Amino acid sequence: MEWTLLVTAAMVGLLGGVHCLGMCGGVVGTLTFSLDVRNQQSWWRMLPFQFAYNMGRILSYMVIGAIFGLIGMAMGSLAAMLPVQQALQIFAGIFMIALGLYLGGWWFGVAKIEKVGQGLWHRLQPYAQRMTPVSSPLQAFSYGLVWGWLPCGLVYSTLIMAMTAGGALEGALVMMAFGLGTLPNLMLMGVFAFYFTRLARTTWVKTLAGLGVIGMGVYQIYLASVVSVG
Repeated sequence: MEWTLLVTAAMVGLLGGVHCLGMCGGVVGTLTFSLDVRNQQSWWRMLPFQFAYNMGRILSYMVIGAIFGLIGMAMGSLAAMLPVQQALQIFAGIFMIALGLYLGGWWFGVAKIEKVGQGLWHRLQPYAQRMTPVSSPLQAFSYGLVWGWLPCGLVYSTLIMAMTAGGALEGALVMMAFGLGTLPNLMLMGVFAFYFTRLARTTWVKTLAGLGVIGMGVYQIYLASVVSVG
């Protein structure tokens, strides 16, 4: 597995902070306000709930990543066809470029991918609602497991990278890197979220993030072309 996939996945999670807060801020708020008032008033009491909540979310990402990694491996091994592997790598590179354009604020087509998962989320949402009010970290973890399936263009786009990672374990690692990248904005939402949001909105940060991810996408396509020539 190329290390660039892990780095890119983490960067997408970290630098896509504004999108994460917009998509998941309401979900985090629902969890927070469903806690006992004593827990709401103490960051240290709230910390175990927030940690469990996010670990459940990231575990769901890893499960989905493992599935996509397995699918990608199966597609790549069909008749031992190298062109299939190259096509997947180029596809991942194109999606990285699309993500870079999104993070840079130049094109927002990635957001349209979120519509793909709306049907599944409508089926899962009632289960999440039944889990409130949250009274224990274990219950928060279960809530996070459901939240991990929330339709998100960044998640779906990163799954394309997971598909090219080489297998189930590699795909899970790519999505874990993405999930860990989202933690600063979501885990610390109540304390430092304003700082991260303001930073993510800064033009130079968006530009660097976008260009960085675009560069990695171009590199992925280059690797596929080198293998083809070789």
